[in-house]
Amino acid sequence: MTEQQPYDVFRSDGRFEVRRYPAHVVAETTVSGDFESAGNRAFRYLFGYISGQNADRRSIEMTSPVVQSASRSIAMTAPVTQSAAGADFTVAFVLPTDFSEASAPLPTRSEVSLRTVPARVVAALRYTGRWTAATYDKHRSELMSALAGASLTPVGEPWFARFDPPYTPWFLRRNEVLVQVAEPALP
Repeated sequence: MTEQQPYDVFRSDGRFEVRRYPAHVVAETTVSGDFESAGNRAFRYLFGYISGQNADRRSIEMTSPVVQSASRSIAMTAPVTQSAAGADFTVAFVLPTDFSEASAPLPTRSEVSLRTVPARVVAALRYTGRWTAATYDKHRSELMSALAGASLTPVGEPWFARFDPPYTPWFLRRNEVLVQVAEPALP
């Protein structure tokens, strides 16, 4: 079974959850293209890395989710985000929890880099369906509206996370829109 990135849910508000994610390491690459093709184009570089195209020639177990975000001058804040056509997207594989950035094998391809994502509080909206820009945009808007209604403040841009392999029927796929939020005051 595929290891899933750990998190703790500390608030569930109907359609979305507020989670605390620990610091974790990602292998990531940036590609140009549209929302639908970016994940596919990046996959071969990242899959190559976990399949042994690294300095140790070591295979690394696949984890979920695969995250995608629109590349900007700010740091990526999630598991996967995307935006408009012709943009640059950063796609990342979350590495298993037993890796630190220092202990993970170094990538041998210049297209792949390692990065430690700091611990953070994230709002997540789960949905099923196809991996399209229209579906992502619909659920991103839903999440952002729900956050405004819940008095939670987004920090940075939302991202997209996919949990299932491409051969999973679209109606069974687990997808999420995530966005970092300012740490809410606990009662």
